[in-house]
Amino acid sequence: MSVQTKNFDRAQKLLKKVIEIQPNHSKAHNNLGIVFKKLGQLDAAVKIFKKALAIKPDYIEVNYNLGVTLKELGQLEDAVKSYEKAVALKPDYADAHYNLGNTLKELGRLDAAVKSYEKALAVNPDDAEAHNNLGNTLKELGRLDAAVKSYEKAVAVNPDYAEAHNNFGATLRELDQLDAAVKCYEKALALKPDYADAHANRGNVLKDFKRLDEALASYESAIALAPDSDFILGNVLHTKMNLCIWDDLANRLNELTNKINNGEKVINPFPLLALIDDPEIQRKTAEIYANEKYPQSHVLSKIERYPKHKKIRIGYFSADFRDHPVSHLTAELYETHDRNRFEIHAFSFGSDTKDEMNLRIKAGVDHFHDVRTMSHKAVAMLARSVEIDIAVDLGGYTQNSRTGIFAMSAAPIQISWLGYLGTMGADYYDYLVADQTIIPEKNQKYYSEKIIYLPNYQVNDSKQSPSATVFTRQDLGLPETGFVFCCFNNTYKITPATFDGWGRILEQVDGSVLLIYADNETARMNLTKEIVLRGIEPSRLIFGERLSKPEYLARYRVADLFLDTLPFNAGTTASDALRMGLPVLTCMGSSFVSREAASVINAINLPELITTTQEQYESLAIELATDPEKLKIIKDKLTDNLSKAPLYDTPLFTQRLESAYRKMYDRYQHGLDPDHIYVED
Repeated sequence: MSVQTKNFDRAQKLLKKVIEIQPNHSKAHNNLGIVFKKLGQLDAAVKIFKKALAIKPDYIEVNYNLGVTLKELGQLEDAVKSYEKAVALKPDYADAHYNLGNTLKELGRLDAAVKSYEKALAVNPDDAEAHNNLGNTLKELGRLDAAVKSYEKAVAVNPDYAEAHNNFGATLRELDQLDAAVKCYEKALALKPDYADAHANRGNVLKDFKRLDEALASYESAIALAPDSDFILGNVLHTKMNLCIWDDLANRLNELTNKINNGEKVINPFPLLALIDDPEIQRKTAEIYANEKYPQSHVLSKIERYPKHKKIRIGYFSADFRDHPVSHLTAELYETHDRNRFEIHAFSFGSDTKDEMNLRIKAGVDHFHDVRTMSHKAVAMLARSVEIDIAVDLGGYTQNSRTGIFAMSAAPIQISWLGYLGTMGADYYDYLVADQTIIPEKNQKYYSEKIIYLPNYQVNDSKQSPSATVFTRQDLGLPETGFVFCCFNNTYKITPATFDGWGRILEQVDGSVLLIYADNETARMNLTKEIVLRGIEPSRLIFGERLSKPEYLARYRVADLFLDTLPFNAGTTASDALRMGLPVLTCMGSSFVSREAASVINAINLPELITTTQEQYESLAIELATDPEKLKIIKDKLTDNLSKAPLYDTPLFTQRLESAYRKMYDRYQHGLDPDHIYVED
């Protein structure tokens, strides 16, 4: 028994004697409660504090102490009542306001928490922790500019406050102030070199800068310091995949699967898509992530049923209304919507780039709302104020998306589509747009949403004209003769199994080369090393440069066959290649992302390019490369289909999507729950 414990035991006996002699001695009860709390006997402490309050209900300190103890017991609502009583009795009780703020934040009552922190700081402006926690709460609310001001005050009051520097950095990153964010993390690490969270966050910013080798080093420092840090294993694996570092990958994937099945927070949903082709594991990952980061919020009341609008009000939400693949696909959709039946709103939380695509989308919608500086709550309230009927999340779990808006219910019907290729794993998303290829009916159980089945999933821009640029083989560093395979998918989509297959294909097709894109030198070095390990001359692996959109499209004309990746297929890349007359060969898996290219290829009516096993995929690639007549038949069919297949028929796609919107709106107006929706040809 420690000296301290002995002292507490002695104090306990003395105080009990005092209470025996003077049963109404409220101060003795309070002190005894404090002793029980120090000894970890929290239930006993609560009983004693309550006795003290029975004697003296307006005892400020006891109300506060009871609140602290109830919070430690996890009885948060009761703790709130105790703190509220304390501050009602003593309005300038800074500690009580501060702890009330902490408890309200834990309960998800963020606006109320903000008010409590502000009251604490009005009394004690030099409380760095209160400034920091206020910043954290404002950040969670999406009020990033206000959060920055709080962190600035926290580090001004206490320049050695590593946690505040770290949180400051995370907020600056969300505001795209990456240089400033790095400085914050480096300051945090100078103060606290073993700060795992700051190492991980520094890795996030370095990844944004495409400084992937440095990002990996930061993540590995974080995982060495705190192996069980939330989502860190996923960050390490995703960065390694971007760098094409495949060491010990099979063991890491087994570890990942086991941890996900145990409900552990090990990976964000997006990077998992490229690693494990299992829709059940993907759903579990999304549910873990949604529960941790974006639980359903009750900050706003339930939306009362809107009156039936003459025009259904659609809100498209995105950080990418700019020169970005999501906008390249959707720009014409906004322009083509039937304005007699629909009113189209865009809610933009990305930068106001004013590039050609950004200006086109602004002109193509009825109302463009620039909400990047608004909190999640303010955006949800804006959507409610204009009575958006159907909110469409075009980002999902991709960078700069704002799931928090949907967690608060921006509209009575909420949909996930296009940006994130999988289930959101959250009850507040009603529907997910797909087709029968992407989600066969037997796979519906792996998606928390009801499925909107369109005849084809991917929208396109029929106004996009083929590039006028013409490249020769010499321009692209290709040999004068020989078959040219290509793949311009991101490097994180290239798995060892896919690369094994490519090696075997090159081995069987004499004189052939593989033209691929890798956006970092480490990936190029590693892929070159890997191709040599597979017995292939490194000169047969050719790296294409990053090109402007017209040049990128023109490059497809020089290739002979696009080889897709598994489990994360080509999406926009597949429709780009097909548009330029280049056949795309895919192998279909089990999950959404591993069936996307098959969906795109079906929409151009070329099912003969879809395989279902690795053996079929390799065999067909070799056959098409060695049988010019068979390849010509497919290319001619593709060219013929371009003008009449549904893939690039935006008006037809829009009509089908609108049909789905009308069906779900009709269900809502009749008080029916969401259900799977089928739109026929």
